[in-house]
Amino acid sequence: MLSSEIIKRPLITEKSMLLVEQQNKYTFEVDKRANKIQIKKAIQELFDVKVLSVNIINTTPKKKRVGKHEGYKSELSKAIVTLAKEDKIEIFAA
Repeated sequence: MLSSEIIKRPLITEKSMLLVEQQNKYTFEVDKRANKIQIKKAIQELFDVKVLSVNIINTTPKKKRVGKHEGYKSELSKAIVTLAKEDKIEIFAA
């Protein structure tokens, strides 16, 4: 699997921005099939930073209803990546 296939997009929310400011942790949506080692290599390759740790969160699909139609929101995998103190990712800069 290629690095660009593993990392889908950065997740930018209030909570993730607090993690960036306080603990130098960045949140990404990742492929469900990727493991921690693959995610770590992909982040290091794409952004040229040193990754200290990777935590993965698998979300379950949530039931949604619009009128009489029912369905599910898609399930996704989030990775919270901790970087070394001196490293930053410029995508998250305001």
